Amino acid sequence: MSRNTDSTAAPRRGIAYEVLRKAYRSGPLPSSDVAIRGSVHRISAQLFRAAVLFIALAMLLPLAYLLYRAGGAGLSEAIDLLLRIRTARILWNSFLLVFGVTTLSVVVALPLAWLTERTDLPGRRVWTVLAMMPLVVPSYVGGFALIAMFGPRGLLQELVSPLGVERLPSIYGFTGALWTLTLFTYPYVFMSVRAALQRFDSSIEEAARSLGSGGWETFWRVTLPNLRPAIAAGGLLVALYTLSDFGAVSLLRYNSFTRAIFVQYLSSFDRHLASLLSLALVVFTIILLLLERKSRGRGRPRHYRSGAGVRPPRGRIELANWRAPALLYCGAVVVAALVMPTTVIFYWLVRGLASGEALTPVWVATANSFRTGAMAAMVTAVLGFAVAYAAVRLHGRLMGLAARAVYIGYGLPGIVIALSLVFFGANFAPGIYQTMWMLVFAYVVRFLPQAMGAMQISLLQMNPRLEEAGRSLGLGNRAVILRITAPIVRPGVLAGMALVFLTTVKELPATLLLSPTGFSTLATQIWAATDEAFFTRAAAPALMLLAMSALGVFLVLMQEERELASGN
Repeated sequence: MSRNTDSTAAPRRGIAYEVLRKAYRSGPLPSSDVAIRGSVHRISAQLFRAAVLFIALAMLLPLAYLLYRAGGAGLSEAIDLLLRIRTARILWNSFLLVFGVTTLSVVVALPLAWLTERTDLPGRRVWTVLAMMPLVVPSYVGGFALIAMFGPRGLLQELVSPLGVERLPSIYGFTGALWTLTLFTYPYVFMSVRAALQRFDSSIEEAARSLGSGGWETFWRVTLPNLRPAIAAGGLLVALYTLSDFGAVSLLRYNSFTRAIFVQYLSSFDRHLASLLSLALVVFTIILLLLERKSRGRGRPRHYRSGAGVRPPRGRIELANWRAPALLYCGAVVVAALVMPTTVIFYWLVRGLASGEALTPVWVATANSFRTGAMAAMVTAVLGFAVAYAAVRLHGRLMGLAARAVYIGYGLPGIVIALSLVFFGANFAPGIYQTMWMLVFAYVVRFLPQAMGAMQISLLQMNPRLEEAGRSLGLGNRAVILRITAPIVRPGVLAGMALVFLTTVKELPATLLLSPTGFSTLATQIWAATDEAFFTRAAAPALMLLAMSALGVFLVLMQEERELASGN
């Protein structure tokens, strides 16, 4: 549905504009009050910096655990492990997989975000929901679905066997891992870019067109450079997820860092060597963070929004003859990333019902998944906003390091984070060990970067002079953040919360090791069934997981539509 605006109508005013107008009408503060307010601002800023540093230190607990464990290994043993040819081969395999998955995710997600947000694509809201939903499919379920469809004994092999095709090309190894991880991680880039497009000032594109630039030239020279921070933020999440994933690479027999670490942990009671491999993975993660910082630095938005509220485009771009190819592209992505694994799940369900097998009860697990996902989303929203605000607004090397420190945990395998918190809880915090608080804390350590990405992009696109104007008119730091900053960056906050919720409900290692006794979620039910090859028992919780996630995405989209319609 097009949103056309009359050129003679006054631009819509957002919440920030109304706050500044009311503050202006109330008059300036007396000089004595201004001096007192200034000292309070300085004290609160120092306390805020200290809180951000404390958050960053808490997120580094897994790194402290690895350093402690690795310290038990002898120097010669550590050097021998790191200089092995097999270690170099694992490093090269991981690099290829990270580079390939990140590149393909950007290629897939960027057109989807632009089509659903800027064009008159039919069913945009439906396509948006469907494009986000692959994020909730566990990688081990996606990997098995790929094997079940294209493996040596898969459904496709059964279909082509009567035609004389005895064996399909192998999907194991790099090709299968690349395909699977791309299909289930591109939503990270899609959501980040989509949030950036919502807060992008369309007047910049209109100015470029008025100067004679065509549609494609405007996109390449104006829109894409300003989207580069969003692409970098989403791409970083994809790269770190690829580094930390175990399910897909294990099923598809691709020897990456994560698989090697898991094998080392499970095959030996001595965890020192596994910790050394994990530290090598931390170094890999730091390199990715430096590359992302360099990319984001070059792609920092060149223009802030001219007003306090969002200025929507005068009309959505008409696809015209490109409508059919656009629908075909969206359909192909959704079929590959969502319809195919869902079809395999339905196949398990029908097969189980036909054989008379009882379905696994899912209502308690569904309630547990929803509760933990909602709690993790709310906590990471608060902490992520604090760290993102410090990184963008409080300039300095220390705040920048604190912001990047929280990404370390996201690049580590889930079992490393879970074991580090098991060690911490058993030795230093027995009162919260195996409680909901410890479980939610594990989710925060694991997924805080997901909440930060979209928030940082929204803050980068917000003109800081709005906050400065609010302070000059007498508003305190808390009032500025709550009444000016928060309403403007709300779409980024909602996008971050949605990401955390969707990935928390499918998290497995932390839930298995840290959840209270008898506590089950949809993810643990799916894993328990698939681990014992009872795929029919995994069908009901897997379908419930998809349905719950679709509802969550739909509610977020409805909230975004209401905000854009109100001009906030």
